[in-house]
Order: sequence, then structure tokens, then C-alpha cells
Amino acid sequence: MSATSREIVHRALRFDNPPRAPRDIWPLPIALRKYPREYDAILRDYPMDIEYLPASLREPLQTRGDMFAVGEYVDEWGCPFVNIQDGVIGEVKDPPVRDWERDVGKIRIPTERLTVDRDAVNRACAATDRFTIQASCPRPFEQLQFIRGTPELLMDLLDPPAALRRLLGQMHEFYCAEFEAWAATDVDALRFMDDWGSQRSLLISPALWREWFQPLYRDYIEIAHGAGKPMFMHSDGYILDIYPDLVELGVDALNSQIFCMGVENLAPWAGQITFWGEIDRQHLLCRASTAEVAAAVRNVHHHLWRHGGCIAQTEFGGAVKPENVRQVFATWEELTHADAA
Repeated sequence: MSATSREIVHRALRFDNPPRAPRDIWPLPIALRKYPREYDAILRDYPMDIEYLPASLREPLQTRGDMFAVGEYVDEWGCPFVNIQDGVIGEVKDPPVRDWERDVGKIRIPTERLTVDRDAVNRACAATDRFTIQASCPRPFEQLQFIRGTPELLMDLLDPPAALRRLLGQMHEFYCAEFEAWAATDVDALRFMDDWGSQRSLLISPALWREWFQPLYRDYIEIAHGAGKPMFMHSDGYILDIYPDLVELGVDALNSQIFCMGVENLAPWAGQITFWGEIDRQHLLCRASTAEVAAAVRNVHHHLWRHGGCIAQTEFGGAVKPENVRQVFATWEELTHADAA
């Protein structure tokens, strides 16, 4: 009997010789509108192994507008995003907290996220043989940027106001409760995110990251592992300086811009963490030939595949060449089928 998608992902996470690399694609709405036939053909020929479950909340989120439409979208925390391009996510131009003592009361903790419908989630898990991940994605650093503004927050972290410490404490308590709610379901894995890197370095010093955010992540990971579930994490940019910390914390699968950091520089952690993609979407997927994309996948496989430990993940954005996305999955298929044979 052939392995199910769920089994393939679990075996990749355990470095247990999966029959092939698990597949995962992240399509942006703008790409789906631009390349609907090409996207459907990729899914037909290379079915995905990971499924992101819908929210399944008993109480609706208090948002306003459409996240991916031109105009204003207000998230469940009360942060207004301005979007000037259909099919992508906008930016917060006017963060609600200009002064911590005066404005922090504008922020609402979205407790409706805690009303996870466990029965609905469990039915969705039972209805698929794919590896399931929870819909929500806690992100304390990014949410604080939406609340305060990035330059202002970075300055605040150097000389933290009492109101910032209080809000982060409340946010962390809320995120832990959210993870506990999802950990009590049959979902296969939990996930969180924070984009920590610029193109060349971390956005804050590693020491400041370890002081403020490493303890939060440790709690999240302990909740997942306490429930017998792996923890997945996403972080864009150059995060090489905290890779050993994330491995030590016990992140099971990390989605990062490995080409930004140099694939060979991540080889010391091969066999200790699963590299959850990604093939470079800044240059290769947009501009390269299919031969160059295939060579890039072979490079990742050579440096990071250890009888598993990689997920064939890629983003399908508006600027990509669909044939390059297809080539990612074709090359992973070729390489890892050969390993298993």
C-alpha cells in the first residue's frame, strides 16, 4: 500500500526515508487570477500533501473589508491595512498606537480566535489523508509592528515602555491559549510566524531577539510538543544568526528564504530540522530558466536532504513563471524517488 500524504510528511519530519519529498504550494490570489489553468495543472500532476484547515470558529472574527482587495482592511486587532493592488496584502500606514499610554486601549485582544470548533476541526482532519495544519498563525513581533509601526517598535524594544511590556504579556497569554485550543484537536501540526530578517541581517540584534522573543517561542513549542504535535514556523529574510536557536528550541519545520542566506550555510543543521522550502521567489522563480531552477533544487537536496528533512514548498506569486513552479516539483520528484528506490 502506498504511503498517504500524512505519512509522507511525518516521515520527512522524522528523517525516515519518505518515498518522495512532501509537496506544499502557497498561491497568492493575484497568481490564481493570472494563471488559473497553469495552477490547476500543477495540482493535477503534483497533488499537495499539506492542507491548511479553515478557521472553524464558533464566533466570527471582528474584521472589516477584504484582506486582498484594493482599499482598507482592518484586522481582528483593530489595525488598518491600506491595499493599492488587488490580490496581495496591503500595509499598515497609520498604526493605532502613536503613544503607548494614550492609545494602547484601542487594541482589542481577538478572543473569538479561542472559540475553535473542535468537532468541526476533527471532522475536517478525518476527511482527508493530507497532513493538516491549523488555520491561525500567531505572530507576536509582526502584530506589534502592525499595532505600533516598525520603526517605532524597533526603538521601543531598546527602551521599552511599561505599556508595551503589558501588551506583549497579554498577547503572549492569548497566543498560548490559542495554541492550547488547537492542540486539543486532531490537527497534525501547529504553526506560528514572524518575519525576522532583512535581505542581509536580522531586524534586531540576536541578543535582543533572545531576550524578548525566544522565551515566547519556547512556550509555543512546548504546547505543541506536549500534545504530540510538531511545530512549524515561517520567517522571511536573513535569519542565519538565530537558526541554531530555533533548532535548540525544537522547531520541527522552518520555512525560510534559504537562498537569501546561502543554502550551503544551512548544512550544519541538516538532519536536525526540516527545511520547509523555499526555492528562491525573488529571482529564480521569476527570471530563471527551468534548467536553473532544477539546478537550485538539486543544490538544496545535496546540502539539506538527509533521508528526509526537506519539504518541496514554493510560493506561487504573481511574478513567477508557472513553468518554474512546475519544475520545482518535477525535480524534487526525480531526486527523492531515486533516493527511495
